[in-house]
Amino acid sequence: MVNPTGTLTMDDTVLVEGRGPVARVTLNRPALRNAFNDEVIARLTQAFEALGADDAVRVIVLAAEGPAFCAGADLNWMRRMADYSHADNLADAAALARMLRVMDTCPKPTVARVQGDVYAGGMGLVACCDIAVAVQGAGFCLSEVKLGLVPATIGPYVVRAMGLRAARRYMLTAERFDAAEALRLGLVHEVVAPERLDERVEVIARALAANGPQALATCKRLLRDIETAPLDDALVERTVRMIADVRASAEGREGVQAFLHKRKPGWLPQAEAVPPTAPTQG
Repeated sequence: MVNPTGTLTMDDTVLVEGRGPVARVTLNRPALRNAFNDEVIARLTQAFEALGADDAVRVIVLAAEGPAFCAGADLNWMRRMADYSHADNLADAAALARMLRVMDTCPKPTVARVQGDVYAGGMGLVACCDIAVAVQGAGFCLSEVKLGLVPATIGPYVVRAMGLRAARRYMLTAERFDAAEALRLGLVHEVVAPERLDERVEVIARALAANGPQALATCKRLLRDIETAPLDDALVERTVRMIADVRASAEGREGVQAFLHKRKPGWLPQAEAVPPTAPTQG
């Protein structure tokens, strides 16, 4: 599926490029501010499903071409929606919801490289990534109510990322806010100068790629369990079983032995070896 340059062209609108353990998914509709339609939704879903199942991939970076990261829905797509039946609208919304779910539950860590403005549905893309780094000039807006719509399918992810109190303001007012506010709210983790964006994303991606791949996938499941389950005996029991299973796993045993013998773990090529730090256990 990958051509000799290392780039998988799923469609001109969505590009996937492999760079060693780090895969990059790029929204490639700069003339339309990377607005998405049903085709882009299908391509993004396909990309994250395929990369999530690829053992050679450790990290996925979501990026975009041009001055905007994502403007939400494509206007031509929205014009077509005007003639949709209720059943058509249900199917359309379900496809968008599935894309967001696939991104959110991807077993590989995901990083949003936010080089420009993020509007409406684009906010969902950022919120579904595990980590987000934005440039100082990026603007953010939940603009749906200005069109008489609501940010329904992206809502659970955006509220989780920025908090219910902030979401009440920005979903209801459709105010634009800047990257500093996005950082304060927790929607993004870092705000950097444009010339430092790639450097910071690379540093984060390399840090993620150095960790045990199965441990990362299990940790993401743990975070979902903690988020959705009450802190009761059942959750405590799941955490007990989880750490016991991980300790007994081949990757867990290899990681501990590598630390004790001051060598690289088997999942990390020699060129990517990192100095061991004191281990911690849950």
